[in-house]
Amino acid sequence: MRAAGYVIHRLRRLPDAPERIAVGVGAGIFVSFTPLYGFHFLLAALIAWTFRGNIFAALLATFFGNPVTFPFIVMGSIGLGSAILGVDHGMNAAEVMKAFAAASSEITVNIRALFGDGPIYWGRLLRFLHQVFLPFLLGGVILGSIVGVAGYFASLPVIRAYQAGRRARLQERFRQARRADPQRSGREQ
Repeated sequence: MRAAGYVIHRLRRLPDAPERIAVGVGAGIFVSFTPLYGFHFLLAALIAWTFRGNIFAALLATFFGNPVTFPFIVMGSIGLGSAILGVDHGMNAAEVMKAFAAASSEITVNIRALFGDGPIYWGRLLRFLHQVFLPFLLGGVILGSIVGVAGYFASLPVIRAYQAGRRARLQERFRQARRADPQRSGREQ
């Protein structure tokens, strides 16, 4: 909850046009649906930059993918991707995460074997790509696009309203300060 509060606080204070901030939010949410763990920040920044969105908003919005939402994102993305590709995945979210860890480990072992004398075997990695990664990527791109666009349209009026209210509060504070210090307002005239 504390992290979510911080992200919301930072989004509120971004000094940019509401449309640019909303594009950044949509980009960050979209990236949260991809299986490119470790590259979410870079990919979100690149997409936000490409679509002239706010890069910092995109980075903050990647926190849409968090320990609470990841099981839903993973299972929804893999389920959709598997259905489209006609692949049977039959794994739960924890097994998918273990598969990612095993694939990462296999890549590391095989890269070390390239420079040493150990055996190189890519079979498990190819199975992982076919059964987990590609369905996750395909389903994640589709679901991420839908949820990212929804995030754009949901955040845009909220950002506009917040910025308008903040501007009005600051103007009112300025007026009150001018009324409280009549000498200052007399010098300015």
